[in-house]
This record gives sequence, C-alpha cells and structure tokens, in this order.
Amino acid sequence: MFDIKVQNGKEVLLSGRFDASQIEKAYKTLDTIKEDCIVDFKDLQYISSAGLGALIKTYSRLKNSGHSIKLINMNKHIYEVFKISAL
Repeated sequence: MFDIKVQNGKEVLLSGRFDASQIEKAYKTLDTIKEDCIVDFKDLQYISSAGLGALIKTYSRLKNSGHSIKLINMNKHIYEVFKISAL
C-alpha cells in the first residue's frame, strides 16, 4: 500500500510502495506543491522507476519556477536506487 501526504504545504510524506499503480495518486498530491519542499522517505519501503519519474518531473517543474526539493530519510535500498540512477 502507498500513501502520500503534504503537511504545512511543503513537507511531502511518503509511505509504503511507490510504483506505477500509484502514479495518479502521487501526481494529484505532488502537483499541489508550488514552493520549496521536503520529501520524507522515512516510511517508504520501495520506489519504482515510475515513482522516480514522478519525483523528477516535480523537481523539474519546481526548479523551473525557482524552487527546490530536499530529499530526507531514505533507507539504504532507496538511496542506492537514486545513486544508481545518477540522481
């Protein structure tokens, strides 16, 4: 199961398994972010290439409007996925 929540308009909390079946749900939430944000991976167990793509798209959108994303609390597996992907 996957869950995504936004706190204070700028902290994104991810939990569960972020894969292609959850993309619509993720975009509905990520598209509401309009300023610098923090993405907390503390409760996320898995991320697929589709999940990475959603985060990259959000990063690009925010960067183009002068904002940024900070990624925190990645477990070792998710960190390795980002590292291998050269992100």
